[in-house]
Amino acid sequence: MSISTILSLFLGIICVIVSILMGGGIEAFIDGPSVFIVVGGVICSTVASFSPERMRRLMKALRIAFKKQQVDLSKDIDLIVDIANNARRNGLLALEEMAENMNEPFLKKGILLVVDGYDQELLRSILEAELSITKQRHSENRAILEAAAAYAPAFGMIGTLIGLINMLKNLDDMGSLGPNMSVALVTTFYGSILANQVFMPLARRLKALGDVEYLRKELMLEGIMAVQNGENPRSIREKLNAFLSDAELAVLEKAAKAKEAALESEEA
Repeated sequence: MSISTILSLFLGIICVIVSILMGGGIEAFIDGPSVFIVVGGVICSTVASFSPERMRRLMKALRIAFKKQQVDLSKDIDLIVDIANNARRNGLLALEEMAENMNEPFLKKGILLVVDGYDQELLRSILEAELSITKQRHSENRAILEAAAAYAPAFGMIGTLIGLINMLKNLDDMGSLGPNMSVALVTTFYGSILANQVFMPLARRLKALGDVEYLRKELMLEGIMAVQNGENPRSIREKLNAFLSDAELAVLEKAAKAKEAALESEEA
C-alpha cells in the first residue's frame, strides 16, 4: 500500500477543511443537491463516455495506483547480465530453464523468443508492439480520469447556474439573496475539489507509474537484444546503466567500492 499517495490525498482534503473552519463554519459548504448534481453528473457522463470494459480496467489500475511501487532497475540489470553470462558459457538454449523461473512476463517472453531462434528484426518488432500496447493502456486509463476532471468543474458550473436561476426567481426577498448565492456557488466549489484533489492527482499518479513501467520494459528490451547479439556482459551492463539516474549510479559505485575494499582487506 502506497502510504504517501493515500496520505497526500487525505491531507489535501484536510487542508481545505481547516481553511474553511478558520474562516467560519463548515455548514455553508454542505449542500445535498450540490453533491448530487456534481457527483452524479460526473459519474454518469464519465460512464457514458467510455465502454464498460475500459471502466473495469480503470478500477484495476486504481488499485495498482494505491499500491507501493517497488521497482529496482539495478536488479533488472544484474539479472540481464547474469542471463548474458549464462548464454556465453552454455549457449542460448540454456536460457530456457532460466526463463521459466522469471517473475517478469516481458523479460520471460523475450528470452523465450531468443531461445526459439527468432531473428533480430522480428524479435524487436514483437517486443516493441507490446511496449506500444503498454503505453496505450496507461494512456486510456489516464484519459478516463482526465475526462472526469474536466466534467467536474462543468457540472459545478451547471449547479451554480441552477442555483442562480432559482435565486433570481425570488429577487423580491432581498434577505435571502446572500444565502441563496452562497448555496449556488457551493457546486462550483465541489467541482473544483473533485477535479484538482481527486481526479487529476490520480491521473498524474497513473502517468508516473506508467512511465516507470515503460522505462523498465525498454531496459529489458535493450538487454534482450544485447543477449541475442552475444555482446559482452560487461558492455551490456555499461549500456543498460544509461537507464539509471545519477543518484542510482552513485549508489552502485559506492557499493562497488565498498566491495573492492572488503576484498582487499580479506587478501591483506
